[in-house]
Parts: sequence; C-alpha cells; structure tokens
Amino acid sequence: MSALNNYLSKSFKREGRKRLFYSFLFTRFSGRVIPSVFLTLILGLFPGEALAQRDRNTSPVQNRFGVVRSQENVRQWSSINQRLQQTGLDYCTVDLAEIRPGGTFNILNSEVGVLLLPNLETLTGAQVNALDTWMRRGGKVIVTGPAGHLSQPQIKTQLRSLFGAYWGFPLTSPSTLQIQTGDNPNTAGFSRLSTTVHGGAIIPTGTNSQTVATWQAQGTPPAVIITDRSTFLGWRWGNNEVASTEADSLWLQASLNRYGRFSPVTDSTGGSCGDSETIAVQPTTDPSPRVSPPRTTPPRNSSTPPRTNPPRTNPPRTNPPRTNPPRTNPPRTNPPRTTLPSTTPPSTTPAPTPADLRGLQQELERLQGRYESALLIAEANNQNAGISLNEVIEQVAEKSVQTRNNSFNAQLTEVREQLQTFKTLIQQGDFPQARNQGRYVRSLIWDRYPTEARLHYPETRGMWLDRGTIVRTRSKQELGRIFDRLANAGINTVFFETVNASYTIYPSEVAPEQNPLVQGWDPLEAAIELAHERGMELHAWTWIFAAANQRHNQILRQPQDYLGPVLTQHPDWVGTDAQGNPFQVNTKKAFFDPANPELRAYLLRLLDEIASKYDVDGIQLDYIRYPFQDPNRGLNYGFGAASRQAFYRLRGVDPAKLSARDPLWSDWTQFRVQQVDSFVGEVSELMRKKHPDIILSAAVFPIPTQDRLGRIQQHWEEWVRRDYLDAITPMTYADATDELQQLTQPILDENVQGSTLFLPGIRLLGLPTMVAIDQMQYLRDSQTEGYSLFAAENLSINLQTILRNTQGRSNSNSNEPIAHRQPLETALKRFEILQREWGLSLVSGQLQMDERAMREWGKQSKAVEIALTTLANSRSPENLRRATSALGTFRQGFGAWMGQQAREQPYQVQVWQNRLSGIDRLIRYGGRDR
Repeated sequence: MSALNNYLSKSFKREGRKRLFYSFLFTRFSGRVIPSVFLTLILGLFPGEALAQRDRNTSPVQNRFGVVRSQENVRQWSSINQRLQQTGLDYCTVDLAEIRPGGTFNILNSEVGVLLLPNLETLTGAQVNALDTWMRRGGKVIVTGPAGHLSQPQIKTQLRSLFGAYWGFPLTSPSTLQIQTGDNPNTAGFSRLSTTVHGGAIIPTGTNSQTVATWQAQGTPPAVIITDRSTFLGWRWGNNEVASTEADSLWLQASLNRYGRFSPVTDSTGGSCGDSETIAVQPTTDPSPRVSPPRTTPPRNSSTPPRTNPPRTNPPRTNPPRTNPPRTNPPRTNPPRTTLPSTTPPSTTPAPTPADLRGLQQELERLQGRYESALLIAEANNQNAGISLNEVIEQVAEKSVQTRNNSFNAQLTEVREQLQTFKTLIQQGDFPQARNQGRYVRSLIWDRYPTEARLHYPETRGMWLDRGTIVRTRSKQELGRIFDRLANAGINTVFFETVNASYTIYPSEVAPEQNPLVQGWDPLEAAIELAHERGMELHAWTWIFAAANQRHNQILRQPQDYLGPVLTQHPDWVGTDAQGNPFQVNTKKAFFDPANPELRAYLLRLLDEIASKYDVDGIQLDYIRYPFQDPNRGLNYGFGAASRQAFYRLRGVDPAKLSARDPLWSDWTQFRVQQVDSFVGEVSELMRKKHPDIILSAAVFPIPTQDRLGRIQQHWEEWVRRDYLDAITPMTYADATDELQQLTQPILDENVQGSTLFLPGIRLLGLPTMVAIDQMQYLRDSQTEGYSLFAAENLSINLQTILRNTQGRSNSNSNEPIAHRQPLETALKRFEILQREWGLSLVSGQLQMDERAMREWGKQSKAVEIALTTLANSRSPENLRRATSALGTFRQGFGAWMGQQAREQPYQVQVWQNRLSGIDRLIRYGGRDR
C-alpha cells in the first residue's frame, strides 16, 4: 500500500501535475489491493463502469478525444485547456463552425470516438443534424453547462433527445454533489467524489436517462445524468469560478472512462482533429436566431455569463474600443497549444442588417424594462414597510438620507452598461459584434431575473386543471398531490374542468351521464375540499356550446361520429354546417344550437345544479361561442333547426341558402352573435339572483373584434360593457412576451374595460420557464388583475420552484387578498406597493423630482392611501366616492410629476400608470351591486 502511494506521488511530481494513469493501475496492480480512494476517484463514477474497468484490458484503446471550441467558450479556453492538460490524455480540437454540412467535421475515425462539448449554449440546426448523424454512427458526447439553452425551440427538442437531458435551471449558490449510491453495488463508494461547485439542475428526458449525482440543495435536483451515449455534467465545466481544476479534471476523466481506455501522454498537442472522414448530412434551413427571448431557462447568478467571463464586480466602460469584447479586455494572445477562432461570426451565418439590429434593440429594451420592473417590485416588497413614502420624501428633501441603494443600483447598472455597449457597437458599424453583444445582454438579463425574492403582490393566480389530468388521478388522494403542487406554487384559483363534451365530472341529476372514466367517485366534491383546505378557490370550468369531441370518442371507445350523451338524446339540439354535418372539419367537435330554447333551459339547469349542489367559488364558461368558420371558403356553422326557423321568421330567408356575399349575411352573423350574448346575460342573471357569491368568468379568444364576430360570433366586449361577468380570461397564448403584448394591448384598451376584471392566459406547454416568468411580469406591469395558466399538466418542476420562491403560500402571505374576491383590499395593498416602489426609487436616486412637486405628490399620495384604507375597512357609497375622487385627482397630476422620469425611464412610468388604472378598476368592481 505504501509503495503504491509513494510511486504515485513520485509520478505526479515528476510529470509536474496530478495525473491518474488508468492503464498503469490496472495492468501493474491487477489482483492487488488498491487504496479505495483511488478506486473511487478513478473508477467509481458511473453505474456499470466501475466494476467493468478491470476487464478493459481487452477494450479498444482510444488514442484521443475531441473538444469543441466555439465563440461561446473561447474566453474560458485557457482554463479549459488547463484542465484538458491535467488529465494527461491526448485530445484534439474542432471548431463549432465546422460542424455543418460541407464543413471539416472529420472526427469519426479510429482515433476519436468521444466529443466534449463544454458550455455550448447556441447550436444551429445544421450542427445538431451533424452531431445526430455522428452519434448514430457510434459517437459519444460529454456535455456540460447550459448546453443548447439559447438555441431555437425545435433545435432544443432535438438536443434533448440526443443528450437524454437538458439544463433545467441554475442553483442560486454553490452546492455539493451527492453521488447516487443506494443499494447498487456498482455505485458503491461514489460519495468520495463529491465536490462543491456552482451549477444547475439537469432534467432527464429519456427512458434510459440515469441520474448519477444530485445536488445537496432543496429538492435534490439532478446534477449528472448519463445515457448509453452521453454524459451530461450540470455545471460550466472549465470555469475557475465554478469548480476547481482538479474537480473538473477528475469528472472529465471518469466521464471518458465510460467509453474505453485512453492512452496517457506526456504532452498533448491539442491540435485540430484528424481529417480522415467527413460527416455527410443533408443541408437544412437554419434561420437566424429569433429576436424573441430564448425559449428555455437561462442560468442565473452564474459567475460566467455566455460568451464572456468577466467578474460581476467589474463593469466595463460604457464606450469600449471596438476591438474589445463585452465586459472584459483580456490580452489578445492565444492560449497554449491552440488557435483561437475569430470573433467574426462563421461565414455560414448571414451578417446582421441594420433592420435586424433595430429589432433586436427594441426587444432588448422591452426586456430590460420588464427586468427592471421585476427587480423594483421584488426589492420594494422586501424592504422595511414601516417607513412611509412621505417620510422618505422628507429625508430626501432634507438630504438626511444617502440617495442610493448599492445592491439595487448595481444590478440596474450592470444591464444598462451592457445594453449601452450594444448600442455603441451599432453606432460604430460593428454589426457582427453588436449581434453577439445583444445576445449576451439577453442572456445576462435572463441570468439576473429575480426569481427568489417574495413578491407579496395581491392578484388572482389561476390554473386550469384539465379533465385528462383529473381522470388520471383516480382517487382523492392522488388528486390531492396535484393540489399540493398548485398550492406550493402560490396558485389561489383553480379552474376545474367540470363539464366536458356533455359529460359531467360528477354524478349529475341533470346531465344524462357522468364521465365513464371517473364513475364510482366524485372528483368535483373531492377537489372542492382539497382546494379549500389549502386556501384556494375552486371554479367549475364548463363547456357550454361544444357538445361532442371525436378525440374523446376514441378515448371512450365510442364510434367516431358519436354525438355525445346529450345530443344522442336530443338530436334536434345540434348545430350543423349548411349541408347538415355536425362535426367541424378541423377541430372534430360538434356544437349545440345556441338558439334552441330547450337547450338553453337545459344548460341553465346544469349550471344551477353545480352552484347549488356544490360549494364552488365560481363558474367559468368555456366554448361560449360557435365553432370556427371561414365564410369566404364556405366553411360555416350554426344551421340548427331552431336557428334556421327563427331567422326565417325574422328575414323570410333560410340562412342555409345564403353565402358570404349575400347582403343578408351580416344579419345572419348578427343573429348568431345575439344568441350567445343573450345566453351569457341569462347565466349572469341566474347567478346574481340565486348565487351572488359565485364568481362568473368566461374563457374568450383575443382575436380582433370584427374577425372574431365573423368567425365564432363571440362578442365578449359587449358582455364587459353590460357587466355580465366578474372576470374575463382571454386565451392570450404566445411563445414570446412581445407576442403576448401584441395580443393583450387591444384587450386592455380603456374603452372596453368597464368594471370586469382581466386575467389573461399563459399557455405553459412548450414554454421555457423564464419566458413564463417574464410573461407573468409583463401582465403585472399591465392593467390586469392577475393571470391564468394553462394547464396544470404542464406545470414543470422548474417553474413550480420559482413560483414557490416568489409567491408560494407562507405565513407572511397567508392572508393575502385575491383580486376577484377582495378587490378593495387588493386595491389598497397594490397602492401601498406602489408607494414602496416610489420610495425605493427616490432613495436609490433612480427617481428625480423637484422638491415642491415631490411634496405635493407625497401629499396627494397620502390622501389616496387614507381614502383606500377607509373604503377597504368600510364599503359604502360615500367612501367609494371619496376613494374614486382622490385616485382620479392623483392620476391627473401623475403625468406632470413624472415628466422627467418619463423621458429617462418611459417603461417604468407607464407601468406605474397601468397599475393606477388597475386600482381604479378594482374600485369600480368592488363597488358593484351584487
């Protein structure tokens, strides 16, 4: 034992570095007792590999492995090269730009079968296709860090399949790796390889993806995942500020050891990989990177942002020389034994145009605005609320407080300076470098987005819980697990799918049939109890005019054209196309005829049963419309017997004989619109008379009004004007926040709002976590009362974790008001938050104002606070009038007070104005007679 230790110690010293000679150990000491520490460090890393190593004398020897070098890891190449050298193994390099059709990606040969991809965040379609081809032919990969997380959505999907995992979310602080030992003898002793690094959670995606190590952090997220052809390390390998050189080298050696024996060398050349074979792939269309935000969770609080490696405490000059990369100015010398690639984009990437960069600049400025707003609300809500705005104004006016907040300002300054560098590069005409800098700014903002501080922001946080998820639970206990997740994420309102394609989720005395897949228990009764136990509301989500679904027929093993339990009993209630076909050709759904009086009476009885029999907090109307149509193509619906007869009595014409060019076509469209409008009015009247505490909402489409009226006859603006509903949940589903803004801005126009609350929808399916968080922030910055997430089955662990940190239920927010249930208390709390934001902005020097104007502003702010407090404590017509008047006066003067600020930070001032408008609507909604 001592002889072995002495020999190894001398060997390490003689070579000038700590090397681990695999082949030496197993050829010279086979059959002898080897210190367990060395067995652990060298062998005990991966299941099935450790015990198999003794038999690898017969395995083919890998002469060297390949390492991909790119513009994203070039700044860390010196530290990467240091680790590569420390392994004592031979390697070669391949430029990422050459992994493409027609490139010199010539590494699949007798010498190289393993490829290391260190921290490659952006890959193109052509590059992924080349990797896919190579891996199908036997290649293995070692992937590190947020691999591919800035790539386009379809590319990320392909990478998840190739790697068997993906970068989920960054950890907020360094954590220790815990090797997964369990009862598996192949993993015994792995814990000795534990080390502390700053990494992120890796999410497995394949059936053969195996977690080798987890983080000793909350939730024990995966840290290392392997498949038969990949190894995914959950940290930025090769970064001195993330992990030590020794730890990185040991993990690389163990990862390589999975794929065979590598010959140790005295000094690796690190030259270009051989050129004995070129991978042939079919050319693919590879669009330029989108101007919208990246569609995945970016790293946060990592000391190494993409494309550069500057210390966070050393921001760059605002106007650096054109030859300097963003945020750092390293010597322009090459690392040992390698040639750095040019910082110019590869020739295969088209040079950005001025128009491209203008679009990127606009996107980044909007993203910056949301980031700063999120940071402000997080900082303001977590500072001492005992200091009033007027006290802050006095201190600032008397200069008795230093007008700065180092932490808050530092975070603002970092992003602002990097964005200014991007603009400077555009002005200097260095468009390729400007694009690189713009991408870096985007990644930096995602990296710094506040995702841990509690918001304490009162709002409606809705989540749709769909029929499929409910059915799969099969019991109250399993359903409770879902409600636990929703409560953990801070959801306070659940839209529980109660009526779907004419089937009820509960045993009904009105509907002919309960969903066959839940017969034997009552999921609605269980859900109400589970929600109320967790302090959540439960709203019955009901399909109204959609009667049957061919997809559901398949699930229930019914004939394809089965019309469902209601239309089967009442075939005259159906709405059809002009030829009498009930199913819409695209959606494969059949609809009721909204003009049929017997149908309408049935639906009212059904809704009344739900509200009377169950302690639901609300009812949501879905499919409150006709099926989608395209009159110009002759795709029209709604020709039920009752509708045709009623329209004939009005106009003397059978609407089934009309075309879109007929002068009476607009009358036919208006007739159908009125059928939907009047039914919503009847439901509203029923609820207010018999169930005044029930919150009535509707899920609607955000299509422009005239197009919507012609295609689905849904005129929800009229419902808002008539106060039929308590809340509208527009299905504003978007892949990027800018798209969400385009959908919501017309909806939030002042002329359609009335006193109805707005809870826009966010579709989680396929939406990266940080984009979802950014979209929620945009809605908080707008004139909304909350949001609605679709759907529970798409709530990822990543998103749940962030929502738990920022809005999950705790002792500090257990009594937080819900906007639709306690509107006046919500209005007061939101105004208090605004006051704290203004106070922080004054103290930090971000808000500048003339002293006289500042004192008047503070005086009127105090008047609004008093009026809102009085109204929240005692709702009366007089208190309502005073609060409305005080807020109106304050809003009239707000623009003048914020004149200078509006020029310097227009987005933030607009956010404050939006929130004041939202408070005004909450007052109007709270003042309704119910």
